[in-house]
Amino acid sequence: MKKKWIILLISLTFLVTVVVCIVKFLSTDDRPKVAVVLQGLDTQYWNIVKAGAEKGFREFNIDGKVVAPSFKSEKDVQEYVLKNILNEHPDVLIVSPSPSPAVMSILKKFTEHKIPVLLIDTDLPLEHKTAYIGTDNFELGRKADELLASGLQPGDEVVLIAGEVISPVSAERVKGATSSLEDAGIKIVEKKIGLPNEPLPVRKVMKKILQNHPDAKGIFATTDIMALNTVKVIREQDYKMPVIGADGIIKMVELVEDGTLPDTVAQNPYDMGYISIENASKIIKGEKIRRNIDTGVDIISKDNAKLKLDYLRELLK
Repeated sequence: MKKKWIILLISLTFLVTVVVCIVKFLSTDDRPKVAVVLQGLDTQYWNIVKAGAEKGFREFNIDGKVVAPSFKSEKDVQEYVLKNILNEHPDVLIVSPSPSPAVMSILKKFTEHKIPVLLIDTDLPLEHKTAYIGTDNFELGRKADELLASGLQPGDEVVLIAGEVISPVSAERVKGATSSLEDAGIKIVEKKIGLPNEPLPVRKVMKKILQNHPDAKGIFATTDIMALNTVKVIREQDYKMPVIGADGIIKMVELVEDGTLPDTVAQNPYDMGYISIENASKIIKGEKIRRNIDTGVDIISKDNAKLKLDYLRELLK
């Protein structure tokens, strides 16, 4: 009897092993692998990019993942994330690069390993990148301040506030904005460049700017986080003036819908995510893609704000 139980146990063990091996064999994922590395996932803007990428993974049958630094330790920066991705050797890398020499250096290693690199949101002069997919930031700045100038008179004073000096995104937006305002005869009384994209520093700077320039008639901010915190300071100081942002996140669009602001401009982060996966799929199939793919800039006004809000809320469910 004991022998029969031993034989039965051995047979069952063998059978389980065979079944496990068959399952593993059948479940082998031979889909192309694409890694998307963003600058963060702690803001609505980046989560919209992520939503677009994940839709692309499903539609183009891609084994993909979206990752970003968590900033919980000194090591956990984008360079560190990219080094880990390089070791996985994906078929395509999609990245919104931080503008630093260390990140540029690791991206060059991807191209040396013949891994196509698609830049999204932030363009850098990476020699062998496959493409840039995102906003024409000079055009965004130009459109934003054409919009701002349309409600002002020649000679009126405005303020520009912008992010990091080394950021090509901020630099191009400021150039475009300056061009539009100068063409319209609007006076830029202050350009505050190099602000962190965080509430407290922006509010502190804006309080000082309004004290120094009480006759300012409008403000352009190179991100919506800066624009939203500028609006808070303006309300606290009992000012009323247009503030133009850049990203088109929900809170900014809500201010247009409720009439607090006349209008703003918006990037298309969902399109950046989705189109980047679409083009990664083309590369994997051996197809050629354009080297520069502009995802456009939308003007948000009272007329289309609700439609935009419904769209954004559906994306982020």
